[in-house]
Amino acid sequence: GPNRTMGPAKVAVPTTDHFLKKHEKEPVLPRKEEFHYPDEVRNRPPVPDRTDAPLMGLKTTKNFITVNAVENITSVPKKPEKKFADTRNGDTHNLIPSGLEPQFVHKKDFGETPNYLNKRKEEMQRAQEEYDAYVAEHFRRGALRCLTEDERDSIINGLKSNWEEIHEQYQGLSVVTDTTPKKNRKERME
Repeated sequence: GPNRTMGPAKVAVPTTDHFLKKHEKEPVLPRKEEFHYPDEVRNRPPVPDRTDAPLMGLKTTKNFITVNAVENITSVPKKPEKKFADTRNGDTHNLIPSGLEPQFVHKKDFGETPNYLNKRKEEMQRAQEEYDAYVAEHFRRGALRCLTEDERDSIINGLKSNWEEIHEQYQGLSVVTDTTPKKNRKERME
């Protein structure tokens, strides 16, 4: 068309009712809002006015020393956070999310008993069974056997004759054991 580069050939003359007014070309700004800090909720309450009188006569019966002592004794100590320093200035970062520390929860065999423990358990069980069998065999081999009446009588008679013989010798010893050979003989008989 005819106004491809330089605009229309004839510019429309502005009418008298659309004249330029003061500050009309300035940009329109949004309405002004009151500014608030994002952490304003953590602010402390304002300082009291100098005309405000404080509450008088309030006294507590709490013994702060004993309460603090009991609280410290019964409290569980806080575990220090795992951190690592990555620069020589000592910039620290948390260790767990960094991936520098292995997390065993993510291993594929987590929570399963290791093979070497299962083998050890089986070996101990086998050794215990072998030991029990050995003890049972040993007791069976060395078990007490019942004596017949004749054997019993012969053993008792032999013991009685031995005792009488030694008792007779013991009675023959002198009352005073002042020499070493006498003492030795008496101890041997006892």
